[in-house]
Amino acid sequence: MESVFEIIAEPNRRAILSLLVSSQQSVGEIERRLRMPQPTVSKHLRVLREAGFVESTVDAQRRLYRLKPGPFHEVDAWLAQFRRFWSAHVDALERHLDRMNHDRMEQRPHGSATPTKEKTRRR
Repeated sequence: MESVFEIIAEPNRRAILSLLVSSQQSVGEIERRLRMPQPTVSKHLRVLREAGFVESTVDAQRRLYRLKPGPFHEVDAWLAQFRRFWSAHVDALERHLDRMNHDRMEQRPHGSATPTKEKTRRR
C-alpha cells in the first residue's frame, strides 16, 4: 500500500481533496468541476477511500464523497516538526508589516484617518 505522502503527491488526488474540503461531492460533481473523465475520478476516489482519506454514502442514486480526518492527522504530525522554521518567518513578516503600518500612520497629517486625494477640477 502507498504511504499517505505518495497518495497526496498525485496532483489529481490533491485536486479532489481540495474540492472535498468545502463540502461533500458526488462523482459527477467532481468530474464537472475538475474536468476529469469519470473513470479517472473513480480510480482516484478508490485510492483515497482505501487509504482512509475519504468515505462515501449513498444518496438516492448518487454516491457522495467526503473527507475523513484520520490520514490528515498523520500529515499534520509529520509537518509539526517543521513548523518552527516557517512560524519564525511568519512572525518576522508580521512584525515588519506592523512597523510599515506604524510608519505610514506617523506620516499622515494629524486628524487624518485616511489618505486624501487632491480634488480635481471639473471643466
